[in-house]
Amino acid sequence: MLVGAGLKRSGHKREEILASARSLFLKEGYADTGMEVVARAAGVSTATLYAYFPSKADLFKAIVLETVSSVGAPVREAVRVKGDARTRLAALAVAYATFLSRADTRAMFRMVTAERRRFEDVAEYFLQSARDELGGAAISVINDLARTGEIRVEKASWAAGQLLGLLDHVTLVLGITAGDDVLPRRPIKDIAEDAVETFLARYGVR
Repeated sequence: MLVGAGLKRSGHKREEILASARSLFLKEGYADTGMEVVARAAGVSTATLYAYFPSKADLFKAIVLETVSSVGAPVREAVRVKGDARTRLAALAVAYATFLSRADTRAMFRMVTAERRRFEDVAEYFLQSARDELGGAAISVINDLARTGEIRVEKASWAAGQLLGLLDHVTLVLGITAGDDVLPRRPIKDIAEDAVETFLARYGVR
């Protein structure tokens, strides 16, 4: 019982450290975030911080790798939506556009891209996993709709790339270039619906 409680506390402390470090890295950048600052923000001693993460590089990698596991959660949920092609594609598009419009999402992509040379393997893992998670969700929906005959595609991955590409510029790219908190002028729902209409005009079965 005591061992279990100790492990639970240890896991909770690790999560507190990661949460504090993630916030600082996204706000200040990797280079300008010191381990002492992370320790203070997490409410632990520097010695405790180093016991969990032997270096700042290890801490950065842990943050990136844990982010990968949750990066596509909202989009994966959208895959479960039932309905016709327009309904399912709209749910997916809204989830994807909403996710990419979040300030923390944009900040994470920007930070990983900025540190790509320093942590090439980690950056590649993050970016590839994000593509797999998000693109994989779109491919799943498109394959379902192709099987039911609602759309006709030559290759699901190409079609998925086109659908998501219609949303990238006004969400993620806008935020990275104009600022993490800058939102599209039009509502996400309208942007998503326009993307779906363009997609169905190309792939829909009349």
